[in-house]
Amino acid sequence: MKRKERNQARILRGEGMSMKDIARELKVSKASISLWVRDIILSEKQKESLSARGVSVAVIEKRRVNRIRNTQHRHRAIIEKAKEKIDILSKRDLLLVGATLYWGEGGKTKTGMARVANSDPNLIRLMVRFFKEIFDVPAEKFRGHVHTFSHLNAIAAEKYWSEISGVPRSQFYKTYSKPSTASLSKKDTLPYGTFDLQVCDTTIFLTIMGWIEKLSELGGNQ
Repeated sequence: MKRKERNQARILRGEGMSMKDIARELKVSKASISLWVRDIILSEKQKESLSARGVSVAVIEKRRVNRIRNTQHRHRAIIEKAKEKIDILSKRDLLLVGATLYWGEGGKTKTGMARVANSDPNLIRLMVRFFKEIFDVPAEKFRGHVHTFSHLNAIAAEKYWSEISGVPRSQFYKTYSKPSTASLSKKDTLPYGTFDLQVCDTTIFLTIMGWIEKLSELGGNQ
């Protein structure tokens, strides 16, 4: 995403500029401008000002909202149809999915530790299930490590990830609160930071590495 242009577009829209003029000013498509500023509500005075320039704001806004709604409905229909292709997750499916996710998201440098870090709670839940059902990892063997930003509530993040993963906070390492020069709005997109799910077991780690190697071999065969 063009973050600079997006921020400028939102500022200009908030000042009452038409989307057509914003697109011309920033040299960005009107479709992008419409997406970026879709949640900004114009004041009655701003609407009147635009209408006075020959722009029927009410009509344009209604069309834009309807277009976005229709697009969202079409997208949701595609997603729902795709979901029908998957009805269950067998143990073999879970093995393959877990190994593939580990291939992309898992730690591969520490031989004695299998670990996956992510900010997606559903991915963490799935990996907990992967370790429990594929390797029979007992609850007491899991460890957790929260990474968050210094201005956020570390305790709240620990409670959140403990609930998501089922790993007690007593089995967490000390939370790492990262200082950052990034804008608060950017950091707040991850209000609970990221979670590092860990299982200290060399055999599990090497087994997963073996599966990944095999998947890599199979994927390379034409």
